[in-house]
Amino acid sequence: MSGRLRILVTAFGPFPGAPFNPTMPVVKRLTTLRRPAFDDVALTSHIFDVTYAAVDRELPELIARHRPQALLMFGLAGRTRYLRIESRARNAVTTRFPDAGRQHARKGSIAGGADAKLFGPHSEKLLRAALATGIDARMSRDAGSYLCNYLSWRAIEAVDGENELRLAQFIHVPPLAHDGTAAPGKSDVTLEALVDAGEAILMELVKLTRQALRA
Repeated sequence: MSGRLRILVTAFGPFPGAPFNPTMPVVKRLTTLRRPAFDDVALTSHIFDVTYAAVDRELPELIARHRPQALLMFGLAGRTRYLRIESRARNAVTTRFPDAGRQHARKGSIAGGADAKLFGPHSEKLLRAALATGIDARMSRDAGSYLCNYLSWRAIEAVDGENELRLAQFIHVPPLAHDGTAAPGKSDVTLEALVDAGEAILMELVKLTRQALRA
């Protein structure tokens, strides 16, 4: 393999009920890290509006423009106190709650008759990398039925498509206070802890992507 490894890291913007989305500062910090391990890695970032239309329009555009070989996605789980490594995307979408563009999904599934889509065995290795930093991190089989799950589904589809993308992973983070401290009554996790765990995950993803490209 020649050339720089290309990894796209994404976050979501604010949405109804969450005027502050901590994934934005997490991704900003991760993609500006200066580490020897990232010297030959091209890290790019993107913030999705929390709408189905934005995901459908922008994900293919990002893949075509940046040609990432790995995709690391972050989203907010407002009722979770720990870091969640998602193992799969469910074939489900809520029709009850609108997206940030006030649009409702018209049906409760993403694809007719399809089963859940798995990210792959690399999810367990990324979990172990996060745990090694001391953060409370756990594997999850339920990415919900909102935009995080929807993006996860579309990302796994993209891995199976005709492009250079080899690995994708979605990670849910707990709420934070605006200043990066733990959100009182909601979580003990801080921005610094999330960045440390994210860095470990990113370094492991670099290694796993290189292995996938050699295979």
